[in-house]
Amino acid sequence: MRSTPVLLFASTVFLFSPAWADGPNVVASIKPVHSLVASIMEGVGEPSLIVEGGASPHTYNMKPSNAAALQAAKVVFWVGHGLEAFLDKPLEALGSNAKVVELGEAPGLEKLKFREGGAFEAHDDEGHEGEDHGAEEAAHAGHEEHAGEQVAAHEHDHAEGEFDMHMWLDPMNAKAMAAEIEKALAEVDPENAAAYAANLAKLNQRLDALDKHLAETVAPVQDKPFVVFHDAYQYFEHRYKVRVAGSITVSPEVLPGAERLSEIRAKIKELGATCVFAEPQFEPKLINVVIEGTPAKSGTLDPEAATLDAGPDLYFQMMENIGASMKSCLASAS
Repeated sequence: MRSTPVLLFASTVFLFSPAWADGPNVVASIKPVHSLVASIMEGVGEPSLIVEGGASPHTYNMKPSNAAALQAAKVVFWVGHGLEAFLDKPLEALGSNAKVVELGEAPGLEKLKFREGGAFEAHDDEGHEGEDHGAEEAAHAGHEEHAGEQVAAHEHDHAEGEFDMHMWLDPMNAKAMAAEIEKALAEVDPENAAAYAANLAKLNQRLDALDKHLAETVAPVQDKPFVVFHDAYQYFEHRYKVRVAGSITVSPEVLPGAERLSEIRAKIKELGATCVFAEPQFEPKLINVVIEGTPAKSGTLDPEAATLDAGPDLYFQMMENIGASMKSCLASAS
């Protein structure tokens, strides 16, 4: 007879559980954004992710499961038109059914303009540390006639705006994005606003610590130029004053031809680039072709966290891996 009250009490606890047990349906476009959203939602709910595994937003095709997740979403977070072009029409179709938050427009972001012609120029100290990169862009523009494949990619990728969309590769931009994420979640789910605010404060502390750690990691190799697969690292470069001497392609959708690869190889020799970095989603064999006959070494950078498991820690693992890979390859190169 004494067991009945116990069962009733247990049922009561289940029925009247606190609001955090069932947060809103939230969708994030790419892994770095998902990681920041997951950090803000910790203890409240888990966001869904569209671009999973090793896929890239540059080449992604929507799945039926993605469309279903969007239709059920109360909030959708993405970077913006210049990155996840595959989301343009699906998000328009949502109408007023969901709050769509374009993090590329978050207040407080430091936004850098696109660079032209594969960024293949040596940096002087003033241009490298400058705020507007205008001198760099003027110099790079003169090389466009040698890169027809890149001009086509530029016209495709840049049609939606003038800014480089890889903004999350600066932890201070991640803080601006996180603030916008917290604001949007609190608006649609005010019952959990206190939890979102507390999580934002904790996340900001982690991002400040990450920023300090990355600056210390790459400081010993700041003066060593290197080449990347595509020009995705301008924000990391700008924040930590590392020397990206150029990229193999402006857009990973358009692979370079033989003439372009020869030009890159010549530039590596001319600029003394010590490392050439591949990305896990795109043709790593090209890197071996590029460094053949040069003293440069190869490494891997993963700016979209293709090789990492999604979750709140992913952003920190991704950024730490980028810093560690740069330091490892550049420190070992002659």
